[in-house]
Amino acid sequence: MKVLFLGTGTSTGVPVIGCQCDVCLSTDPKNKRLRSSILVQSESTTVLVDSCPDLRQQALSHHLTSIDAVLYTHEHLDHTAGFDEMRAFCWHREDKLPLYAGTACLQQLRRMFGWAFAAENTYKGYIRPDAHDHGGRPFSIGDIEVTPVLVQHASVETYGYVFRNGGKSFGYVPDIKTLPEDSALLLQGLDALAMDALTTREHRTHLTVADCVQLMGKLAPSRGFLTHCGHAVDYSLTCSETPDYITPAYDGMLLSL
Repeated sequence: MKVLFLGTGTSTGVPVIGCQCDVCLSTDPKNKRLRSSILVQSESTTVLVDSCPDLRQQALSHHLTSIDAVLYTHEHLDHTAGFDEMRAFCWHREDKLPLYAGTACLQQLRRMFGWAFAAENTYKGYIRPDAHDHGGRPFSIGDIEVTPVLVQHASVETYGYVFRNGGKSFGYVPDIKTLPEDSALLLQGLDALAMDALTTREHRTHLTVADCVQLMGKLAPSRGFLTHCGHAVDYSLTCSETPDYITPAYDGMLLSL
């Protein structure tokens, strides 16, 4: 199983429009962050997690031309606004594009992109979702096993996911403020875990870097990665301040498990 980090930034991306802070002006490419999204791949299956506003740029940069399914964490625009860009993955498909989401997110997607879900949408090559409400229950996409992990983030139903293939496990939780005890059990002792680390100061709806490091210490993954980072997070400085097994993820990073 491989995980490609297509984007590791928060809703504004980094650099932030109009900002003159050190991170936004940094020449370090690892401080350039598109909106958060990943690609999970096995030998036979490719899953896109979230269709962020930068999906077109991400797909072009990584020569991404096809996916087997798209999976959503929640309904916020920085995770859904690139929905229409998935047309490029449907031009050569005869069947519908499998789409997986929780109940609330799927309802919102139907409202936002009603034309795609409409019964009269029969155009070959356009986005025709084969929608699946996972309802928080484990499921499989091809040979990749997926376990939804319900977390608390803002006021919307939000999921992280654990992916398993070939005896390896990877957890992805890009948006989280608190982790319920039942959900923590699902993230315990993974081979790798990528988790929200938005900023360095207390935030109402996201973990800070310190929060994330502390939580990973309890969950004990073999390797930990910070993602969904804003412009308060400098890559090199953060690397020097975190335990050896935890590093910030960066755009284009390929993790092999």
